[in-house]
Amino acid sequence: MIKINGSKLKEKIFQGVVRLLLLLSKLCLRNAKVRRFAFKKVRERLAHRLIVNRGSKQAEDKYYMGKAALRSLERTMEGNISSKYFKALVEYTLGGVLWGGKIGPKRKFYEEKGFYPPSFVLICPTQACNLDCPGCYTASGKGKWGNTLKYEVVDRVVREMKELWRAHVVVFSGGEPLLYPHLFDVARKHGDVLFLIYTNGTLINEKMAQRLAEVGNITPAISVEGFEGETDARRGKGVYRKILTAFANLREAGVPFGISVTATRENVDAVTSDKFYDFYFEEQGAKYQWQFHYMPIGKSYTLALMPTPEQRLFMRERKRKMEREKEYFIGDFWNDSTVVCGCIAAGRRGSERWCGGHFNITGAGDCTPCGFQPYAADNINEVYEKGGDLNTVLESDFFRAIREWQTSYGYGKPDGEQNNLLMTCPIRDHYQVYYEQILQKYHPRPIYDEAQAAMEDEEYRKGLINYGKELRRLSRPIWEKEYLSKK
Repeated sequence: MIKINGSKLKEKIFQGVVRLLLLLSKLCLRNAKVRRFAFKKVRERLAHRLIVNRGSKQAEDKYYMGKAALRSLERTMEGNISSKYFKALVEYTLGGVLWGGKIGPKRKFYEEKGFYPPSFVLICPTQACNLDCPGCYTASGKGKWGNTLKYEVVDRVVREMKELWRAHVVVFSGGEPLLYPHLFDVARKHGDVLFLIYTNGTLINEKMAQRLAEVGNITPAISVEGFEGETDARRGKGVYRKILTAFANLREAGVPFGISVTATRENVDAVTSDKFYDFYFEEQGAKYQWQFHYMPIGKSYTLALMPTPEQRLFMRERKRKMEREKEYFIGDFWNDSTVVCGCIAAGRRGSERWCGGHFNITGAGDCTPCGFQPYAADNINEVYEKGGDLNTVLESDFFRAIREWQTSYGYGKPDGEQNNLLMTCPIRDHYQVYYEQILQKYHPRPIYDEAQAAMEDEEYRKGLINYGKELRRLSRPIWEKEYLSKK
């Protein structure tokens, strides 16, 4: 008599149930009435779980951001969307909910290493770009084809991410990812992965939009700096008009897209106005926005463009207002730390499903804690040559030191018991600690000349330390009043 391992049998039964539920969901969600009912029930469940059961201010933040994400998904399904994208959205969202527990590889990973695996990987597959923007945080530009990852390397990274971490999201940045010659080959091979690409949008003509629709698992986030004046001032004359054309091509092809915004000291008012949000979400049809703060790294780095602490907190309030009143999904890693449980660099993921966790791989193969920390202990090409894998990178002393700082700062503690989560970025909000306890102790390698110069720049160091002090002074009363006070 053949004996079947009990846990393996349960896993197989569970897999079968999930596949059946996904098939039924794809059929049902095409019906508008069923779809509206389903989303209503999910929102009610989210409210009960976070507001009724937990009731903390952080749980409230999670609820409103989750609600905005659901509305973004619902808007996408309501509009013109290609059949392949519709299928992919159902599989990634419902599949993530059904698969996203701590079963199988994730539980084993935690038991072996003491922390949960990352939920995605950021890859800059090439540093080449058709634009040459000042202040580019990756120091990308024209003529940078030498820093381009081989197909075999990217393919292996994606495969290992699925096998080792049970993760199914990859973020491609750049350079310009649409210049990466193997982009569509990777996407087609890994049809169970959702690829988010940060792109300048200038290459999305009708043919490119159709290619995206046909592959069905790539969603572009197109970079804008505001409106035409702000965008062309940084990216070049005529770029904004090309972006509007890209939006039109994507809408026609049924490809859901979003926008990516870099807020600077000079454009904060423009990119947080009602006019800005309504134009891109309502008139142009963007489904989501990723909001980044200018970081003083990369080409011609300067503290003068970094949003002030006052502007940063203003951006937080504007984002929250749009999220709550208009249900626009706006992701902001620096102002969403109460939602994603703090800094998610160096592979650190919280125990909750939405609490991120990632690291970055550059076109040269350097593995950095995130896209904004230009220092590396490992190179993925060398790791693979020596017989290692993605977990080898996670286990470097450099990455481990960052995760230890994250833990000591209070990530993972119950709501309201952490340190101030309104300032959680180690390289910007806590630069003195980052410089003295991490850079100077573990000596990670700067990945380009500007990173070395910044590390040796005394005025740069003083400026970032003073920024952290001022942010602490301004944010602490908000943190204590909104998140620590007992109501």
